[in-house]
Amino acid sequence: MSQRRPSASVLLATQVLERKIRSHLKRHLLLLGFEREEDGSLKVPSNSKESIRALHRIQRIDRLKENQGFIKTRAKELLPAFASGIEVVPESIRPQLQLVEAKTVESDVFRMATLLWSIPVSQGYGRRLRFLVWDQSNRKLIGLIALGDPPFNLAARDSLIGWSSEDRKERLIHMMDAFILGAVPPYSSILGGKLVASLVRSGEVVSHFRDRYRATVGLISHKAKRASLVAVTTSSALGRSSIYNRLALDGIKYFAPIGFTGGWGHFHVPRALFEEMRQYLALRGHKYARGYEFGDGPNWRLRTIRATLDLLGFSADLLRHGVNREIFVSQLADNALDVLQGRARRPKYASLLSVKEVGLLAKDRWVVPRALRDDSFSSWDRSEILGRLDWRSSINTVAAQRTIEA
Repeated sequence: MSQRRPSASVLLATQVLERKIRSHLKRHLLLLGFEREEDGSLKVPSNSKESIRALHRIQRIDRLKENQGFIKTRAKELLPAFASGIEVVPESIRPQLQLVEAKTVESDVFRMATLLWSIPVSQGYGRRLRFLVWDQSNRKLIGLIALGDPPFNLAARDSLIGWSSEDRKERLIHMMDAFILGAVPPYSSILGGKLVASLVRSGEVVSHFRDRYRATVGLISHKAKRASLVAVTTSSALGRSSIYNRLALDGIKYFAPIGFTGGWGHFHVPRALFEEMRQYLALRGHKYARGYEFGDGPNWRLRTIRATLDLLGFSADLLRHGVNREIFVSQLADNALDVLQGRARRPKYASLLSVKEVGLLAKDRWVVPRALRDDSFSSWDRSEILGRLDWRSSINTVAAQRTIEA
């Protein structure tokens, strides 16, 4: 049976959208400051942290615009959850984890806090555990932890473990990826990010995972498995990381570097352009025009963009943005590699500490010494958060930067 030919109106709409996407893509990449390498890949203006933040600034402005309704109706009410500097006594900090459930006040606090990140964060895929990290000494927010399904393909991780494709399919269920991990002001100024990252390797995180996912079915294999969380990966959004490097307490590595990503991704394709690409694929009858479905994995957006680039005759190397993120792994179980390699079935957690114990070590190791060296955190006022959530101020920052560069 021959395929039905598209109507003249559909053909015209497809051609118009093709021209629009080509123009939008070229203009946006030029606006970000990307150059093209001889092999067709993109060349980042600079590998400095500020340059990488600048690459994400338009994306962050879009995210703030999308959340304006939420910010206008909820931000002032939620503001007391955040600390001013004068409310923080470094020697008294006592972290506590709170699991975040959907459609709660805590979920709104989590959402508001993520909007402070200079690099817009993912919503996560598949399995998810979200935590607020509170300071029990003043009931203010220290930071956030969000764990989700790890990428199926991650060369540095797979090389460390020694996985074949079948091994990975069978045992990836024992891992999670920390896609949000960090502290909010003013705790971020006194190395609160290191404290929050250390809490990933705690007994409470393992227990919450066990309670929620012990009896679930594998996302890839669709088989019933007795999942145990033995390791967590994360990556630095700004290239090399000063937060996760040398993250050790009492001689135990809480995160260890294992390599870098290949510099592929889609952060430099803004949401408006992505939606144009989906419309284009829909007109072409392509399957990727459909929205993300459970089980598709975090690569769905990447595959959608790649399909559009292929149909428009662009090189797929436009997805190689050149920002190589450093990858880290935290081995929660003492025999994590044995479990992941299939040599052991039962994880051992003898060296795993509680949140209280980890928090005490991290506070004494990093937070208090930094606060003694630099007390500028004490001048932070939580009202400044409202300014950071104003997308207009971010636009002014972009305009000022362009004026300086010109």
